Amino acid sequence: MAKGPRYRVPYRRRRENKTDYKARRVLATSSSPRFVVRPSGRNMVIQIVRSEIKGDYVLTQTSSAELAKKFGWRGGGKNTSAAYLLGLIAGYKALSKGIETAILDMGLKRPTKGSRVFAAVKGALDAGLNVPCDSDIMPDPERIEGAKIVEYAKSFEDPLEYERRFSGYLRRGLRPEGLTEHFRGVKAKIEEAFTG
Repeated sequence: MAKGPRYRVPYRRRRENKTDYKARRVLATSSSPRFVVRPSGRNMVIQIVRSEIKGDYVLTQTSSAELAKKFGWRGGGKNTSAAYLLGLIAGYKALSKGIETAILDMGLKRPTKGSRVFAAVKGALDAGLNVPCDSDIMPDPERIEGAKIVEYAKSFEDPLEYERRFSGYLRRGLRPEGLTEHFRGVKAKIEEAFTG
């Protein structure tokens, strides 16, 4: 550990690699709210957050639990399809509160082409929320709809291995081959709920 009269101990959250204060300062001092995407082990949370002197204020929030309970999503809570649908819900909620523009806040995640974070941004853009982002980094529409999972599920010949790999889907009453149709149905429910 460094020593000396000029050495300054970094903030605790910086030492624990939880917060990049340099990036946070840029996001917090902007006039637009932040579009915060936080994937976890099983779920995903998307928030629209406004930073003020006293602290951060959550303006809207949506999570995988809301997607499952209100709109009947039976797929995984953290996959690319769920991220897109959550971004769609977050975009509609933001527009209903009068928020038209937000800045993407990825936290400490690295920007990877086609990642779940950018699937959520694509959903928000399709809802009408303006989140500045390069279109080249967005995932393909087939991947968002779950076509890759359907293709992977059809490749299994051993039924025991199939059941082991897709036990979560089967437990929730969804065959992985029907994920694309299920995605389109849930997306239509979301659009109907927010646009009438």
